[in-house]
Amino acid sequence: MTEPAVLHTTGDHVLSLTLNRPETLNALTPGQRDEIVRLLSEASASPEVRAVVLTGTGRGFCSGADLRGTAATTTGERVPGDVARTLRTGAQRLIAAVLDCEKPVIAAVNGTAAGLGAHLAFACDLVLAAESARFIEVFVRRGLVPDGGGAYLLPRLVGPQRAKELMFFGDALAATDAERMGLVNRVVPDDDLDKTARAWAERLATGPTRALALTKQLVNASLEADRATAFAAEAAAQEINMTTADAQEGVRSFVERRSPAFRGH
Repeated sequence: MTEPAVLHTTGDHVLSLTLNRPETLNALTPGQRDEIVRLLSEASASPEVRAVVLTGTGRGFCSGADLRGTAATTTGERVPGDVARTLRTGAQRLIAAVLDCEKPVIAAVNGTAAGLGAHLAFACDLVLAAESARFIEVFVRRGLVPDGGGAYLLPRLVGPQRAKELMFFGDALAATDAERMGLVNRVVPDDDLDKTARAWAERLATGPTRALALTKQLVNASLEADRATAFAAEAAAQEINMTTADAQEGVRSFVERRSPAFRGH
């Protein structure tokens, strides 16, 4: 029986998502993309999921969108608005699903992350990379404009000049160079990637889940907000969080001089 194109398992409150088309370096099909969006949406609502790990099988993390058989490779007449609509409901929807997921998402980049695949990794909250991983802004090589939120994500991560260098030249970026630039949190030996990602995810899964969700929202919104708006959002997040059982447990454990036991609500 053919294996699913997206493998997913949940254990110890960690949802593991694995792109599973190694013969294409995990190029994303529309069906895979929609499945990831669905699973991330369900993860947000599920108390059983408190952290997410996203990785790939084989030599590639994700080589981008699978363009074979799509409108991008056909010669038929294109209706105005088709391309923009496809992006909104496709690549942009996928990146938004990662950014908006209410649980921390870790990218475990096991190999090549190119085009949309690179942006999928950069949208995650934390990025671990195997030493053999590399990141490629491949669009310019095909005469294309970056999509999947690349021109939004990269300048916020590395600044506009570095972002332009990566996007203008499309050169492969080694994992160690990506770490130095701030695109990757940590580079680990290939054989340690799964173990490290699991350890990070399990640590997050024992944390105060709602506080982490609110923290993620504050950080993601901060780069578009002025100080007054950011401070107001911070105060509102604190107000919401102080009603949670985990916040109350955290304060109580401090007073009682013991480690907190967070339950995710």
